[in-house]
Amino acid sequence: MKSHRNIQALILAFFACIGAAAQTPQSALAVGTRLSVPNNLLPVNVLVQGPTEAPGDLQIICLFHSDPENKLLASLAQMDQQLGGVLTQVRTNGLFRGDLGETMLLTPKSGVIAAQRLLIIGLGDRTTFTAQREELVGEIAYAESERLGVAAPTFAPTVIDGGFTGTDTGTIGSDFMKGFLRGRAIAAALYAAHTGPSPKVSRVTFLAGPAHALDTQKGLAAVLNAKQ
Repeated sequence: MKSHRNIQALILAFFACIGAAAQTPQSALAVGTRLSVPNNLLPVNVLVQGPTEAPGDLQIICLFHSDPENKLLASLAQMDQQLGGVLTQVRTNGLFRGDLGETMLLTPKSGVIAAQRLLIIGLGDRTTFTAQREELVGEIAYAESERLGVAAPTFAPTVIDGGFTGTDTGTIGSDFMKGFLRGRAIAAALYAAHTGPSPKVSRVTFLAGPAHALDTQKGLAAVLNAKQ
């Protein structure tokens, strides 16, 4: 009888361990991890890095239209600090309203942030935000990269750091990529019709936090592979 009870206890403990393992979230990836997004359309990487530390010619971030007293969080707060409070200043003075599709280009002094230039794209009202707005953001990101002659832009959605938590990063990534590919298709069509320059953008890097990189990779891959 005692042996029977011991076996039952071991079985219960075994299934308890399985249940606990199933409920444990995946471990966050280390900062600096780079994940490729397999596809045959465009080289795309997900980089676990903040926008102040990611090197490159052009770093793109986003800001909501919101009251200046709404504080910037995490990577946006760090970016603001690195820039000497410029983000707070342009928001407070109404120089950047954050309207959907609004853009502002900054060229910080060398070494202030890792990227050479910083493009800000407005996301519109935070209280009514949906991930579908990222399609327009993606199209603008592509068009502005072409206009600035940037072959490999880096994009950080900064939606969560802007104070919005009502959507997942995979959906944000997929909607952004839909717009980015639309911008790419427009540029290719204009070039083919001899009404536009040869497209320069050859790859894009998408920044994500350690806990969101895998979801972002899946969201990007879903769109890129659906277009093939």
